[in-house]
Amino acid sequence: MNAPVDVSFFARAAKPLTSYRPYWAKRFGTAPFLPMSRAEMDKLGWDSCDIILVTGDAYVDHPSFGMAVIGRTLEAQGFRVGIIAQPDWQSAEPFKALGKPNLFWGVTAGNMDSMINRYTADRKIRSDDAYTPGDIGGKRPDRAAIVYSQRCREAYKDVPIILGGIEGSLRRIAHYDYWSDKVRRSIVVDSKCDLLLFGNAERALVEVAHRIAAREPVEQITDVRGTAFVRRPDDESGKGWFEIDSTSVDEPGRVEAHVNPYMTTSEQAAAQGSTCSKDDGSANVAPESIAAGASGISAGGQKDQKLAEPNPAIQPMLFVANPALKAKLKVPPRDKSVIRLPSYEQVKSDPVLYAHANRVLHLETNPGNARALVQAHGEGVTARDVWINPPPIPLTTAEMDYVFDLPYARGPHPSYADENGSHDGATKIPAWEMIRFSINIMRGCFGGCTFCSITEHEGRIIQSRSEDSIIQEIEDIRDKVKGFTGTISDLGGPTANMYRLGCRSPEIEAACRKPSCVYPGICQNLTTDHGPLIKIYRRGRALKGIKKILIGSGLRYDLAVKSPEYVKELVQHHVGGYLKIAPEHTEQGPLTKMMKPGIGSYDKFKQMFEKFSEEAGKKQFLIPYFIAAHPGTSDEDMMNLAIWLKKNGFRADQVQTFYPSPMATATAMYHSNKNPLRKITRDSEAVDIVRGEKRRRLHKAFLRYHDPNNWPLLREALKAMGRADLIGNGKHHLIPTFQPLTDGGYQSARRKNSTPVGQMAEVPKAQPMRAAKPGQPQKGRILTQHTGLPPRVTGAGKPSARKPR
Repeated sequence: MNAPVDVSFFARAAKPLTSYRPYWAKRFGTAPFLPMSRAEMDKLGWDSCDIILVTGDAYVDHPSFGMAVIGRTLEAQGFRVGIIAQPDWQSAEPFKALGKPNLFWGVTAGNMDSMINRYTADRKIRSDDAYTPGDIGGKRPDRAAIVYSQRCREAYKDVPIILGGIEGSLRRIAHYDYWSDKVRRSIVVDSKCDLLLFGNAERALVEVAHRIAAREPVEQITDVRGTAFVRRPDDESGKGWFEIDSTSVDEPGRVEAHVNPYMTTSEQAAAQGSTCSKDDGSANVAPESIAAGASGISAGGQKDQKLAEPNPAIQPMLFVANPALKAKLKVPPRDKSVIRLPSYEQVKSDPVLYAHANRVLHLETNPGNARALVQAHGEGVTARDVWINPPPIPLTTAEMDYVFDLPYARGPHPSYADENGSHDGATKIPAWEMIRFSINIMRGCFGGCTFCSITEHEGRIIQSRSEDSIIQEIEDIRDKVKGFTGTISDLGGPTANMYRLGCRSPEIEAACRKPSCVYPGICQNLTTDHGPLIKIYRRGRALKGIKKILIGSGLRYDLAVKSPEYVKELVQHHVGGYLKIAPEHTEQGPLTKMMKPGIGSYDKFKQMFEKFSEEAGKKQFLIPYFIAAHPGTSDEDMMNLAIWLKKNGFRADQVQTFYPSPMATATAMYHSNKNPLRKITRDSEAVDIVRGEKRRRLHKAFLRYHDPNNWPLLREALKAMGRADLIGNGKHHLIPTFQPLTDGGYQSARRKNSTPVGQMAEVPKAQPMRAAKPGQPQKGRILTQHTGLPPRVTGAGKPSARKPR
């Protein structure tokens, strides 16, 4: 009876998604696919769409694609929803393909931020796009959310624009833009949208849709959680709020009075209500002793008893609160409090204030205690405030089931099919192929990693589906999805093993303001019972027709080691040879800025992984992921990581350099050189930032210490660091003294990230390279495997002995 309540069953103070009266168009029923053309609308009997969604992704009707989830959720509410996917943004005509929406436009850049989708961490243009048929890049514009919003406004000026998706979520306040290397305005201002919905927006969007359908003007919808909008400073709707000024980090301290040069030390002390013991002590002792001798001691040498007795009239002074002032000291209610952040103009010109604003934003992300935020943009007659309401209330388990049990077709729209009617050929969409047989069992992440945007978008509170809903989806994949061979590729979410984990009580959850539940250690109020997840694994793999269920999502290993039973279940039944985890680094400097556990947790998990693998008679491998050039990382930290990699036999092919995404805490560090994990002041902790192409290349080179192309750069750096002892030809050395002939190329696990052979370094004519046969390495070039994996088995036998001539 006293067991903690599962976080999945906490009561949520919000109107349920299923409690709204359906819109009148519910009578048209469910569409097999949401229409993308007028011909499809005609088949459904529609003369118009109530809502048109514009997205930068290809339309895949699957619950892992945001537009499909939003579209099907709105359809279930009775609205007629059309989709315009990856339109040509050069004019407004493609945005008129489905006609004028009756209620509003819903705009998103897609599942990924359009800038991250388009550019690498080194600001180089990608040639591919996993969310486009045929993996073709260039099908969406830069800053797609802004461009699409402008074209929607141009197409039908009087139709409201509701902006959403991760690109909008991460740009809801003034933010540092890595690609232009400057602070940009809130996307609400730049896109000129009527409302921005941030986070997982089903709850907010359903409410907004029904209110607009009831003919409520969109400019009056300012009270929905999880929304942001522009408001004029003199707007009457903004009155009645308690404004908390947080526009500055300069707090006045004690002001010392000027010293009067004409006063002695004793006079200065007396003026401050104290004495100078050296000067005044001797002067005061004599008169007191004389007085005592004259009046306090009798002729017989006895002390006067009358003077020794305390005076009953003298009582200690007591201070009590003034009841009249007590009411004035009350803290204003949080639901009517708004924090004023430094303005856009301030954070643009002052990196310290930028870091402060970022810190305040992250402190106000718990739906249980978050307050509204406001940030001024512009001055004078152009002044306007961007208001950001508190985050949305998380979905309950019943609502999660409602969203994921909607009638998804679980495949790409038929218009993307090739000449054979298939989606597996030239028009294959890689992002869909990756999640084709995977299942999302939860949302949210309480890890709080500073370089990650999941927490800022989905929140820290875990929202889990029910066991029956998950099992039903496994059966649907088995019975309905073409090409299924019996293997579920993933049963996870943002993190594989946070299903049904959370605070022990709703009261603690509502009061908490910590940025992470697992850093610097696992919170004592966090439940770590993996029992419900183990039960799903066992029940899922027992289903008829299910050969194997793999876990492809990243694993939080510091949580996993709390449940040896879970680790055993995972390792012995749900690992397909390799398991990816992300220690990210080995050194405390960068780890403290990432809010990641120490490498000791990794070692502990590795021991358990190897133990249970051996018990099952399986040869399995861990794939650790690391980040180069993260804020707080020194050259020595990367050198130590490279030494650790070599000591443990890892050779990383695919390396990730820190990518400053908008609104992430690590991005604030990158821009401001300050640490927003602590209180920001002018003199607060400074963070070492890896800037410049050469230093970023060096940090990346340390991760690929085995690549001969990196050896000249590493030799130069090691000598400058005073670590020339790591250069040599022994096993204990990091890099050799010799330099083989290399082509300057980069062979990546991701084909399109590899340096083409045509771009190889020029080879001296005196020593020409022999052309290698297809599939054979060139002499002097080392081919590596991905992080510690064994050599691939090619099936080729041992070369036969050379025949004698």
